[in-house]
Amino acid sequence: MQLKHRQHGEEQPYWPAGPFKIRLPLIHYRWEMAEMIQGLIMFVVSLAMIPLLEQYLGLPYDVALAYVVVCGIGFMLPALLGVPMVPGWITPAVPVVLAFLGDFEPGPEAIQALFALQFLVFLIFLILGVTGLGRKLVHLVPNSLQAGIIIGAGIAAITGEIQQGGRLAETPISLIAGMLIAIFMLFSLAFKRWVEDHSIMRKIANYGMVPGMIIAILVAWAIGEYPRPTIEWGITQPNFTEMWNYLPFTVGFPGVDVFILAVPTAIIAYVIAFGDIVVGRTLMSRVDHIRTDEKIDYSTDRIHHVTAIRNGMHAFFAPYPGLAGPIWTAVTATMAERYKNGRNAMESIYSGGGTFWITGFIALFTLPLVSMFQPVLPIALSLTLLLTGYICLMVGIEQTKTTAERGVAGTMAVVLAVYGAGWGLATGVVLYMLVQKKNLFGRETKAEKETEEHDQR
Repeated sequence: MQLKHRQHGEEQPYWPAGPFKIRLPLIHYRWEMAEMIQGLIMFVVSLAMIPLLEQYLGLPYDVALAYVVVCGIGFMLPALLGVPMVPGWITPAVPVVLAFLGDFEPGPEAIQALFALQFLVFLIFLILGVTGLGRKLVHLVPNSLQAGIIIGAGIAAITGEIQQGGRLAETPISLIAGMLIAIFMLFSLAFKRWVEDHSIMRKIANYGMVPGMIIAILVAWAIGEYPRPTIEWGITQPNFTEMWNYLPFTVGFPGVDVFILAVPTAIIAYVIAFGDIVVGRTLMSRVDHIRTDEKIDYSTDRIHHVTAIRNGMHAFFAPYPGLAGPIWTAVTATMAERYKNGRNAMESIYSGGGTFWITGFIALFTLPLVSMFQPVLPIALSLTLLLTGYICLMVGIEQTKTTAERGVAGTMAVVLAVYGAGWGLATGVVLYMLVQKKNLFGRETKAEKETEEHDQR
């Protein structure tokens, strides 16, 4: 239960605060048990950043854990400030960021480089949010380019896992088992029929990708693909005192040359994050018309503001290879699926996202959970990347409406996945001009656009 309730068809109650809409659990939305249970398991994905922090930044484990706690604070901000999506990293950009960091020595040099990159990402989101250009960009970018960005990010995420030397090759049985279970439960038409016919299936469906994660972990332990855990009891001890020695205030801020080197990667990260925003908008629009009891305020400006705050916080207090992205695609998709089942299933879109990451933050301090999942952190990261890729492909293909759009989007996506977001975006713009525009050097009229769509169907 909560103190404030909404009337049918209205927006969820909130406290206005400038561009933000503050919502607190038990005051503005109820506590969701299904999302709480998901958070107690899925928080393990945030821990999966620890090995990367140790390897690329040279952090000790307890300092890396402190970085993850800072990330956990950032994860709670979107639901608190009025964003309806479950936040995550800019996940498909992680391989690009790691390639950038690979040119710097782990330690102060890499920390300075990552600060430069994340500060630039902060500036991009801030400027586009304050000026409103981010909102206009979402509506001005043609369908084919939006789809190309989404599909390309999906291909990149999947390719990184299944290519030679990827985690799928090293631990195939557990990952394939977990992936198949997760996809079946999230997207199978047969499973949806089971959910309609059997109450126990409806209860299982409430937990999204958690059953797939559990199956993958149990299989990995059973066949020895990952070692079994040693459970420890108590509270985790992130080393916030020592963390100060690994921040820009201590190791020093980077020079102009490092910022210049970080510019291309920052642009690529935003292009991918822009695709995430489009995916989130599509996921929300798919459920908004079903749930007439709640009006969802999907403000692109607010998404930019909150994502800017999170990246700025990371840059100064926990430079992060995952960066701060607007959406955790896999979890947002599973939450949206449960949200479609009505108000009894999930009271509000904000109650789902808010409960999930508040629980996940508390779990970071629960040593039995952290120690139990520590050996299987790569599984959590891999399943997230694979599901993100699948959802990106699904949503991106759905975004295209004509054969011309599909051709432009598909070609752009392949270039983006192989050569990076910069080349992919350039390819998409050129192909859009050459293939889709009827008036190559001028503005098309509405009648010309309608005729173009009709001719290309």
